[in-house]
Amino acid sequence: MALVTAESATNPWRARPGVRAYVEGTIKVFCFACASMAVVIVLGILFVLTREAIAFFQSPEVSVKEFFTGTEWSPTFSNPKFGVLPLVCGTLLITAGAAIIALPLGLLCAIYLSEYASPTARNLLKPFLELLAGIPTVVYGYFALIHITPLIRMVFPQTEIFNALSGAIVVGIMILPLVASLSEDALSAVPKVLREGAYGMGATKMEVTTKIVVPSALSAVGAAFIIAISRAIGETMAVTLAAGQTPKMTLNPLESIQTMTAFIVQISKGDTPAGSISYLSIFAVGVSLFIVTLVLNILAVRFVRRFRLEYS
Repeated sequence: MALVTAESATNPWRARPGVRAYVEGTIKVFCFACASMAVVIVLGILFVLTREAIAFFQSPEVSVKEFFTGTEWSPTFSNPKFGVLPLVCGTLLITAGAAIIALPLGLLCAIYLSEYASPTARNLLKPFLELLAGIPTVVYGYFALIHITPLIRMVFPQTEIFNALSGAIVVGIMILPLVASLSEDALSAVPKVLREGAYGMGATKMEVTTKIVVPSALSAVGAAFIIAISRAIGETMAVTLAAGQTPKMTLNPLESIQTMTAFIVQISKGDTPAGSISYLSIFAVGVSLFIVTLVLNILAVRFVRRFRLEYS
């Protein structure tokens, strides 16, 4: 007959070790299934994209060389052209402009929140900053079209109604909270003892921030930058409304352009018959976009590993 002790009476897991092992095993399997779900979803998306992209490149109308080196993109015309470089150029133009705006401003916001702001100011400003991330992207697009573009045309009258500069500005505003929040977390994670040691040697607040805190958090800040750039590359509705749907090879931010995501939106409206060469082209563009974001994520991981600092 098993003895019932006070500990086993208050802790039923000790009285029934078999049940405890079963529950622990069930939880482990459930957690593994949840963790594996992301892998399964990514593989499923990649399978669909690859299958349809292969069908696109197998079409006699498409040349792989033309797709990656051509400078004309008109898949819905009677004489279609499938050179993806205009879409890549538009995407990079928007991304570069957004990065120029968001990365320095986001880092400065993070430095202020982490090093200079009082607890009251931080508790007041950070929720408003993060509130920007909750605004729907279509609202940003209309904001750019109705407000930002007219301001740009007051300075540069030759600006087209749909233009890359307006799209870059609004995407920069969109990714600003992401840069600021991730960078602020990275700066706050720097051990306090490093700051105190620098102050003990007579360093000023600016010297501690620029020579101790930011270099110590460089890997995490760099990863935040790359994640934000990936977010900018994948932005859809805002650039569709603000930058237009005119694929062209140009570096002039005052002209209308088209990004890779905006083209996918254009074809996905339902006007193009499913299974046609124009319809299949969105999967080829999707694979190209997937490769770009994958490369950026790999660079982020390598950057973090290269410059990571571990503290005891």
